[in-house]
Amino acid sequence: MTDFWLISVPLDKTSLTSVEKLKRIAAKTNLASCCKFSIPNLKVGILDSLLSVSDDLSKLDTLTESVIKKTCQCMRDMMEQSNDKVLENSLANGVDLMSYVTKFQWDKAKYPTALPLSSLADIINKEVSQVETELKSRAAAYNSVKVSLQSLEHKLEGNLQTCSLNGVVRKEDLVVSEYLTTLLVVVNRSVTYYLQWERTYESLSEFVVPRSSRKLFEDGEAGIFSVTLFKRAVCKFKAKGIFVSWLKVNFSEMFIAWVHLKALRVFVESVLRYGLPVNYQALLLQTDMKHSKKLREELSSLFKHLDPTASMTDVSCDIPGLCQQEYFSYICFHISTNVLEMS
Repeated sequence: MTDFWLISVPLDKTSLTSVEKLKRIAAKTNLASCCKFSIPNLKVGILDSLLSVSDDLSKLDTLTESVIKKTCQCMRDMMEQSNDKVLENSLANGVDLMSYVTKFQWDKAKYPTALPLSSLADIINKEVSQVETELKSRAAAYNSVKVSLQSLEHKLEGNLQTCSLNGVVRKEDLVVSEYLTTLLVVVNRSVTYYLQWERTYESLSEFVVPRSSRKLFEDGEAGIFSVTLFKRAVCKFKAKGIFVSWLKVNFSEMFIAWVHLKALRVFVESVLRYGLPVNYQALLLQTDMKHSKKLREELSSLFKHLDPTASMTDVSCDIPGLCQQEYFSYICFHISTNVLEMS
């Protein structure tokens, strides 16, 4: 799958000439597609504080990517390793990830540009930390319910041998016909999860029979609810369970926050690297593994004038605020849209 390099170069005459040359080379050789990446004017604040902000953003970038990967892995586990379903549910703001990145627009309502850079970082950090905490809680609750269900299934198997299912599942609880079937859904025992189930189960598929859910059994950890729907909708219904719905929504939120975070990092690093007044151009390069080495060579050649000492190979760098795992004469950040690799 195609990935993106988000680069930044100063708006001096030599760099602008190099950018135009890059566009021509990319178009002619199919090395990459190239377009502008819009980042709004943000508050620089005190220049000395940018080094600290840069370090905070780097750590937050790592945390956010980690939460995205964990969310993808949970989604994949819930969907029984179905790549198609993982891709189908891995959206950002309702669109596929590549479309979101290439058409990125800063969300001023969520991340006001009038706020200091440190405050914007705090907003993203709070959002990511909250999702990480809730993901751990929900994953633990889901695993607990799985254990409870397995235990109950063993009990039911024992009862089947003695022909006794009284008090758990009765014949009249199940609807089975040519077109309809009844599923049993385990919901974590809490008022919050019960209410969420009642509010959302009818919307998990257009083929759910309205007001068909009934609580059949409850122990100390979970409740079993029945729900009736058309047989052809069973797979879709399972893929849109409560946890999956939560994962889908919060994956979107995390990916959106992550791309905003990349934009923040480009802005901060551009000020640190190229100085004031703020005068840089951010570009989004779309490439693949086949062409990445050649593209890196072209970039190194075109922008060598920005820092002749920079290596085009991967190196470790201890200069605060100027590098991540790689250091080049230009600023470069990677944005992955390959959710299958993330999981």
